Amino acid sequence: MEAVLKNLASTVELLAVAAHSGVVEQWDKQTLSRAFHWARYCEHLFSRFHNNSAVRRIMEKQLQLTNQSLQAAIPGYTEVSFSDLPRCQHHLLLGLLNNPKLPSSIMRILFDSKSPADTKHNQSAVGADAEVQGVMLMERLGALMSQSSEACRTEHFLDSVLQGCERAAEHFCRVIAAALLTTENSASQTALQDFLMDWLQKKHMLMHMCSALPTTLLMDLAKEHLKFRDAYYDVLKKWASDMEYSISEGEWVQTSTNPTVSFQKLTEHFQALFDTCPSLRDDVEKELNALKISDGDFDVRGLSVWGDLLSVLNR
Repeated sequence: MEAVLKNLASTVELLAVAAHSGVVEQWDKQTLSRAFHWARYCEHLFSRFHNNSAVRRIMEKQLQLTNQSLQAAIPGYTEVSFSDLPRCQHHLLLGLLNNPKLPSSIMRILFDSKSPADTKHNQSAVGADAEVQGVMLMERLGALMSQSSEACRTEHFLDSVLQGCERAAEHFCRVIAAALLTTENSASQTALQDFLMDWLQKKHMLMHMCSALPTTLLMDLAKEHLKFRDAYYDVLKKWASDMEYSISEGEWVQTSTNPTVSFQKLTEHFQALFDTCPSLRDDVEKELNALKISDGDFDVRGLSVWGDLLSVLNR
């Protein structure tokens, strides 16, 4: 039991370091992995002993002593209770995300597609890992915005995470989608999501998101965010404008947009948008018709991508 209590105290001290100490600047992947290992250890202790009143009292006494020591040493320290133990990994994550000294190298590891955190949650449209990391992303953005009024600092953080996720860009798109779909209804949450949307447009990430994410997830975003819906529609128009008719293939093909999207896929995106946001259909069709007229208003296939797009959508 003595070893168990020593490990419990050490893990609580670790949580305090993660949240409050500049030591995290020296953390590497191995250190992070060990930290999550000890957080899982405490979760295991809770599941094993929470119904054992004698052992629980001993552990609570140890927590009380450790908390008193840490409160005396660390201003702003929040004590860890026995009931906090089953969420130790969450508290570790939250502490790291709110620590302004956390280096971008560790941040990139946390947002990698295989985070050291145990993310066994219910599956959702974005995926369990991405859903948890989306919440993490919003928490980190909130911490940065509250610590500094300088938007450039928060943008720099997003830039560094994006740079670190280049080889897992599709997963990062899912993390962003999850962040935009977090459901805490508050003015601060809305402001953070608006900031994230502005950053996406500035970094030209939306086109990649619209290509990489499943249509059902894009529709969830379009329903939830007017700004996303309008930007998504702009991406669809961009895809269409970059198409030329290939006589040899008998189809519209993209010439410059990367990643490329087929004409069939483009029409599927438009139809899904109409099904999800019916009120948008009339205005979109009017604009597409005006674009068709600017191309000469021909009803011959292959002369105007807008005309052919309207023809398919109105079948």
